[in-house]
Amino acid sequence: MKKISVLILTVLLFVECSTVPITGRKRVNFVSDSEVLPASFAQYSTFLDENKLSNNTTMSNQINEVGKNISEAVDRFMRANNMSSEADSYRWEFNLIEDKTVNAWCMPGGKVVFYTGIMPICDNVNGVAAVMGHEVAHAFAKHGQERMTQGQLQQYGGLAVALGTSGKSAEAQQIWNTAFGIGSGLGMLKYSRVHEQEADRLGLVFMIMAGYDGTEAAEVWVRMSNLSNGSSTPEILSTHPSNESRIQDLKTYLPTARKYAAQYNAK
Repeated sequence: MKKISVLILTVLLFVECSTVPITGRKRVNFVSDSEVLPASFAQYSTFLDENKLSNNTTMSNQINEVGKNISEAVDRFMRANNMSSEADSYRWEFNLIEDKTVNAWCMPGGKVVFYTGIMPICDNVNGVAAVMGHEVAHAFAKHGQERMTQGQLQQYGGLAVALGTSGKSAEAQQIWNTAFGIGSGLGMLKYSRVHEQEADRLGLVFMIMAGYDGTEAAEVWVRMSNLSNGSSTPEILSTHPSNESRIQDLKTYLPTARKYAAQYNAK
């Protein structure tokens, strides 16, 4: 029974492994679009019903225009890379909410929200494109579905720990617990930082594909850092990379992003 349970978990990890386009990162995702998209669309509709849309026509139009351009770049990439059925499943929508919160997000299937509080950080159309590209990239890479899968794997992992380390030393059990992030948030925090860096990089590619200036992506995080007066949670205890890490990584990755964008725009 013990060997069978551990074997099932191992097989699941390998059978369901896929690759994130562009970055090449291996991911595990058990959650299909048919499971998550209807709920995503319904939740987005409910959110809009319960929150106030901004009456700033200029900013709202900017969000829609940038969103349209970047979603078209993503759609073009998917159709050029044998992902047409996935492209067809998106229902792109872009809304600006009247809220001082410094935030933006994209639900699976292309449902995007910007809060008015993030607009000063965006500062200009290229800054909006940087944030839009990042949030759209989360949906493109299926980070939400992957997080859901991670939760399921932790449940399976708990079973494997109970069965696979029964009668073993406390040290052996701790190794398994650490591997699956059980009993500590640090495993999940690290996992989230991987997603954030990946969304930064994918978003940089998509914003450049859409015709925006990729140098502004790092500047968004410079302004974010200035907003917090340089203070931030230590990176090891944060679900996001530090502002300084993001700024440096975006600057370093910019030449690569430009090459990818030129390659995919040529298709």
